[in-house]
Amino acid sequence: MRRRHALSLATGALAGAVITPAQSATPATAAPTTAATDSAWPTRPVRLIVGFPAGSSPDLTARTLAEPLARALGQAVVVENRVGAGGNIAADLVAKATDDHTFGLMINGNMTIARLLNPAVPYDPLKDLAPISLVGSAPLVLVAAASVPGTTGRELLDALRKAGNTGSYGSPGVGTVAHIGMELLKGKAGLEPVHVPYPGNPQVVNAMIGGQIQLALLPPGIALPQVRAGRLKALGVTSIGRSSVVPELASLDEQGLTRGFQLEVWNAVAAPASLPRPVAARLSQLVSDIARSPEVRAKLFQQGWQVLGTTAEGLANRIQADTALLGGVIRSRAIKAE
Repeated sequence: MRRRHALSLATGALAGAVITPAQSATPATAAPTTAATDSAWPTRPVRLIVGFPAGSSPDLTARTLAEPLARALGQAVVVENRVGAGGNIAADLVAKATDDHTFGLMINGNMTIARLLNPAVPYDPLKDLAPISLVGSAPLVLVAAASVPGTTGRELLDALRKAGNTGSYGSPGVGTVAHIGMELLKGKAGLEPVHVPYPGNPQVVNAMIGGQIQLALLPPGIALPQVRAGRLKALGVTSIGRSSVVPELASLDEQGLTRGFQLEVWNAVAAPASLPRPVAARLSQLVSDIARSPEVRAKLFQQGWQVLGTTAEGLANRIQADTALLGGVIRSRAIKAE
């Protein structure tokens, strides 16, 4: 496990996809309405960096946004997967970019508790990244491997408790919400599985199906196809009540499996803090408009996201709240980078 994790931190994986304005025959998404824009930007293709593998939830979101964004900008959008360190390798690339044409699609941890978890992280999410727009949020689905005995959430949870620390759970990396959330859940539900980090959720799913791990918190868009196909078992979702994203699944709280346990994963667009303010304002308006357009909203909902498409200020407020919440879990559970 340590060797796999070290390799993912050291190397990462690069996969590029170029979305050009001419590739789409569909009508353009609404143009930006803000007057505070830099009309000369962009002058060349822009890069959208994703810290997780192709097929992962952040990757799917990035590619959904890339096509209408390319149309609106009149420039190609290059989606790059820079995998490793729970998305922090990609976030560091974005934070240090100086070309004004690089930004990123990130998850909670990259923009909140990255440095709280590991002081060695080479960027400060609160100082080095500029919030652009909170794209969407969703509760996570607690899933178990098909080999775990039981059919109801309570039966599955009892079996996982009995396994103690002989069981294991997977996440897409140290410091991700799936990791911190599971550590919080362990304390609330009396679970003891050992953490096994992977480059992304596709690898987590494959490990569960293959029997290497028994438990995970997954985004609905990743979990539901596997649950419906009978390859994984769902215990419940991490909202207090039922979620519109996954209305067929009862929440853990509703079932009485955990009381007051609520957790959301979200994705957002961020830029280097050095990005000129007029450019950041234009990009924020564009991403917000695109995410909330009917065409893109429908696609993101199918991927398991409740679309938000906030302003930069809305994202900044969410970052502040989640930093406090997740930071408290890190301190109370004495979680450290592995």
